[in-house]
Amino acid sequence: MSALVITTNYGVEQDELTEPVKALRDAGIDVTIAAVSTDPIQTLVGDKDPGETVTPDTTIDAVDPASFDLLVVPGGTINADNIRQQSDAIEIARSFARDGKTIAAICHGPWLLVEAGLTDGRSLTSWASLKTDLRNSGATWTDEELVTDSDGDWTLITSRSPEDLPAFTDAITSTS
Repeated sequence: MSALVITTNYGVEQDELTEPVKALRDAGIDVTIAAVSTDPIQTLVGDKDPGETVTPDTTIDAVDPASFDLLVVPGGTINADNIRQQSDAIEIARSFARDGKTIAAICHGPWLLVEAGLTDGRSLTSWASLKTDLRNSGATWTDEELVTDSDGDWTLITSRSPEDLPAFTDAITSTS
C-alpha cells in the first residue's frame, strides 16, 4: 500500500498534513509528499500562524499516480485555493478516480475535487464555508466528522477540520 499526499508549498494546515502522514507511516504505509516545488512546505496553524516546515519528497508534476493506492488532500484555505489551480494536481485527482482508487480530503481540500469535476453525485463533508460550492457542483454535503462515499467507481473519504483528524486518520489507515 502506498499513499500520495499533495500540497502547495505554503498555507497547508499543519496538522492536516503532518497527522495523516504520521498515521499512515505508523500503519506501515509508504507515503510520498508531493508539493508544487521541492522548496520546504511552510505549514500554517489556523490559516495564520506559522507552523512546522516539511520537506517534500517530490513535486506534483513528477508524480505517477499509477504508483499509488491512496490520495490525501489536506486543507488550509490558502493551500486549497492554490492547489485547485494546479493542472497537475487536478489531473492526479482525476486519475485516482478513473482508476477506482481512494481519495481522502479534509477541510478545504475538497475544493480540488470540485475543480476536477469529481463531486457530482457524491456525498461528502468539508469545512462549512465550502458547503455551497460543493452543493453547486452536484454533491450532497453533510455536517459530519467523517463521510465515506463508496457508491461510485472510487471511494471518497472526507472530514471537516483538524478536530476530525482522529476519525479521518482511522479511515485512511484502514483503507489498506
